[in-house]
Amino acid sequence: MEMGKDKLKRFSQILTFDNVIQPKINFHSKDDDLKGNWSTVFNNKNPLVLELGCGAGEYTVSLAKDYPNKNFIGIDIKGARIWKGAKAALDEGLSNVKFLRTKVDFITKFFGENEVNEIWLTFSDPQPKKPRKRLTSKLFTDRYLEFLKINGIIHLKTDSDLLYDFTLEEINFNKFNLLKNITNVYEESYTNSQELKKILFIKTFYEKKWLDLDKTIKYLAFNIHK
Repeated sequence: MEMGKDKLKRFSQILTFDNVIQPKINFHSKDDDLKGNWSTVFNNKNPLVLELGCGAGEYTVSLAKDYPNKNFIGIDIKGARIWKGAKAALDEGLSNVKFLRTKVDFITKFFGENEVNEIWLTFSDPQPKKPRKRLTSKLFTDRYLEFLKINGIIHLKTDSDLLYDFTLEEINFNKFNLLKNITNVYEESYTNSQELKKILFIKTFYEKKWLDLDKTIKYLAFNIHK
C-alpha cells in the first residue's frame, strides 16, 4: 500500500517539475509544437543530445553535469522513473536537462530535421522476440535519420550480447559508419580517449548490478548517414 501511495505522490509531484514535459500524443496526433523549437525551450542553440529509454535518467543527468554547454533530453514513458531523474536534475540546479514522457515510437513528432546532435541508447531492452522493436533496428534508425544531424552520433552501451551483435550486423548491412567498437568497456585501454573513458564509466544502478554478475559491458558508436 505504501508503495502505491509513494508512486501517486511522485505522479503528483512530477506535474510541478518545470523540467518534465508530458504531452498527450498517439500515432494519429499531429507533430508536437516542440518539434524544431527546442532551442527556445532551453533558451540557447547548444547541441542537443537525447537519451532514449532513459529510465531513471542517471546517464542524462551525469552527462549534463559534465557537459554544461550541451542540452540533454531524457525520454521514457514511465513517469515514476522520470521522476527520479527530473528531481536529481532539479536538486543539482541543472538548466540543461529536460525529460520528455512519451513512447520512443513517437520520436519523430518531437524533433525536426537536423535538430539532434547525438542519441544515447543505454541498456535498451534487447527485445529477444521482437527484432523490429530494438532501438537500433532499421525501423528506428530510419526515424533517427529524420532529425539527426549529418555527423550525428548514435551511442549504444549494453550488457546484451544479442543487442550488440544485432547492432553490428545492422551497421554492416546498412553500410553505416562504425566509429567505435569496444567489446569490454572496463578492460579497454583508452590511451587516447580519456574523455570517452569518463563518459563510459558512468554507472547506472542496474549496470552496477550487472557488473556484480560479471556481465560484460559493450559500446558501439556509429553514424547512420550515407
